[in-house]
Formats: sequence, structure tokens, C-alpha cells
Amino acid sequence: MNSKFFTLMTLLLISTLTLTAYSATKKTITAKKYQLYFGTGSMGSQAGIFSSTLDMEIGKLTKPKLVAKAMRTGILAIDPSGTFLYTSGKPAGARRARGGSICAFKIDQDSGKLTLLNSQASHGIGPCYLLIDPKRRNLLVVHYRGGNCVVLPIARDGSLKAVSSVQQHTGSSIHPQRQDVPHPHSIILDPAGRYVFVADLGLDKMVIYKFNSTSGKLTPNKPPFVKVKAGGGPRHFVFHPSSKFAYVNLELTSEVTAFKYDAKRGKLKQFQTITTLPKDFSGKNANAGICITPDGRFLYVSNRGHNSIAIFSVDAKSGKLTMLSSESTRGDVPQAIKIDPTGSYIIVTDKRAGHVSVFRINQKTGLLSYTDSINIAKVGTVEFRKIN
Repeated sequence: MNSKFFTLMTLLLISTLTLTAYSATKKTITAKKYQLYFGTGSMGSQAGIFSSTLDMEIGKLTKPKLVAKAMRTGILAIDPSGTFLYTSGKPAGARRARGGSICAFKIDQDSGKLTLLNSQASHGIGPCYLLIDPKRRNLLVVHYRGGNCVVLPIARDGSLKAVSSVQQHTGSSIHPQRQDVPHPHSIILDPAGRYVFVADLGLDKMVIYKFNSTSGKLTPNKPPFVKVKAGGGPRHFVFHPSSKFAYVNLELTSEVTAFKYDAKRGKLKQFQTITTLPKDFSGKNANAGICITPDGRFLYVSNRGHNSIAIFSVDAKSGKLTMLSSESTRGDVPQAIKIDPTGSYIIVTDKRAGHVSVFRINQKTGLLSYTDSINIAKVGTVEFRKIN
């Protein structure tokens, strides 16, 4: 056989095998699925946490199943390992009490079902946001009605210990009904895990704390806060993946404020505030959720009233936002929004309409296309767990 012909055939065979392997790998990657958990605000026989599987290839959800019974489980958080889940609310059958509480569950890695580990008093009324620190040592909680933020240490078995730190907010702002007292609405750690940022709707402030994950203690930072637009009502807060910028949505004025971030001092400096609504909209609106893609190129905010998701591009160098468009949520009063870990889809929950919608994210333009929806009564927030 001619040596040149043999060499050519060998190269063709290697190329074919490489392409086949690549295709198989690509198919495996796109076929991944995520298990989604949904909290609910229900109190009846079907109250609890529901689960559905998201097919990452086609953007479809399976029929939701009840995986744990509990009361008022609207707010969820899953630890990074996907082993434990935490929720606001009380265990099924527990005595109704005025104070808030948090439940800890262990996730069965095969079935995805939840087993209650324990519950702890949260030392406040109306827990509305849960956050697990990167070292999985603590659960951080804010109380909208109680006006405070607290820390609950996490035991090695995933159960919760008693509250280790409480920071009570005081003061008010200019809106007579919504800002007569503090209303902390979200709590976020900076990417380094050193500083905690609490968006307080009632105070028009981003309150800043130093955080010690070993002791589970919060202490006021210097400076202890940064003010936002008077009457804006800061609600939810996200960092850009670069750690150079951060964004908070203003619920009462339907806007987003952008900050430059000084990671050494835990300091925020405003540089832009932009509306989440189209120019021709004149009705009432209050925005709710905010999220950013893993690559930091696009940011989204849910509008309740306009019933849409506002879509923004993010300039990589300056962090500046430019509104691209808005996508109808096909519902009524969209609440929580969350992007899956791969940045492929955005999930929208609609408590009033009682359903969950899925939108595919165009990786080039950031625009959204509807793919599916399911019904869950009084649905709250959503969390993801990788299952393959």
C-alpha cells in the first residue's frame, strides 16, 4: 500500500473518531437535566415543597410533585453540594405561631425527595430571603416585617443551630405606607464572602456588614450603608461575576441602580439608575426579582404590572446597563426569577396566577423565547439541583 495513501486514510480515521467523540460529548452536555424545587405559600393539605425536572435540551418541565409537606415554604435555598435544602415556614402539623422559623431538609440524591432534619426559630417575623455562605457554615436570613437580619449556624449533618447573630434595622424613608419602618428584603454576600449587603426597602439603603463565617457574626461595616434614590425601595441585589459591579432593583420606582464595588472596603458607589419599563407604559408597576447571566453579559428584572421581564445588556468594561427589550411573562404579577447554572434558561414564578414559566436565553442577544409552563398554586421561589 502507498505510504502517502496509508497516512491519509489514518488521518481521516482519526478525524472521524474525533468528530464522533465530540458529537457524543456535545449531546451529553446538552442533555443534562436539573431538578427544580419550588416553595409555596400554601397552608392546606397540599402545602409544601414541589419538584419538577427541567430538560436542558428542549426547555420542558415535568409535572410537579410534592416532595415535602410543610407550611408557608415560599422562600428556599439549596447548599452548593445539592445535599441540603432550607426553607422559610414550619413543619407540617406544627403549631401556628407568630414568629418566623426555618426548616432544614436533607435531599435524597436518587429520588430528590426531602427528609426533615429540624426547624429553628428565626427571631423575626416574615422571613423573605435565605442565603447559604460559601463555606456552608451558616444560613443568613432577613425578615421583611421584623426589620432585621440574622445568622443561623449549620451543623455538619445539615441541621440548623440556634441564631448566632441578630442585627435590627431602625428608621424610615419617604413613602408613608411602604417605608414607615425598616423592610429588609434580601441579603447577599460579596464574591469573596467577606461583606454582607442587605437591601432595605423601608430605609432606601443598602446596609453593609462585615461577616465572620467561623463565629457566624455580623458587624456593621465602615461605611455601614449607602443610600439609594429616595422612595426607590431597594429589593433584590446581585453582583457582576467580575466582582467590579453590583446592581439593585428599586421596587417602588421600577428602576435598577448600578454600583462600582470596592472589594477591599466593602464599599458601593452609584453610577447609573435606569428604568425597567418601556417608554409607552403608563400603568402601575412594581418590580420584583433580579438576576444576571453567569458570563455577566445580560441582566433581567421582573415587572409586576407590566407583567414582563426587562432585558438589559451589561457593558463589560464600565458595567453600564442598556435596556434591550422586555418579554411578556404570559402571567399575572411575576415574582421570582432565576437563571439556571449554565445560563441557558430563566425561570419565572407567578404566585397570583399559580404557575411557573420557562424562557430560553439567546446566548448572542440576551433575548428570551418561551418554552414551557407548569401550574403550582401560590408558588414562591425556585432553586436548582444538578441531577446528571
